Amino acid sequence: MLRWALIFLAVAVVAAIFGFSGVAGVATNIAWVLFVVFLILFVVSLIMGRRSTV
Repeated sequence: MLRWALIFLAVAVVAAIFGFSGVAGVATNIAWVLFVVFLILFVVSLIMGRRSTV
């Protein structure tokens, strides 16, 4: 998930350099959503990993 967020961020940066503002905006939004999903899943896995069965 984090890999895809970084890929879309790189696409956004390259598109912005070449002046494709529409593509850059869409890629930035996709990267942002993927990063937020990654953070949520990361926190959930941390919480679930700390739970121990007694």
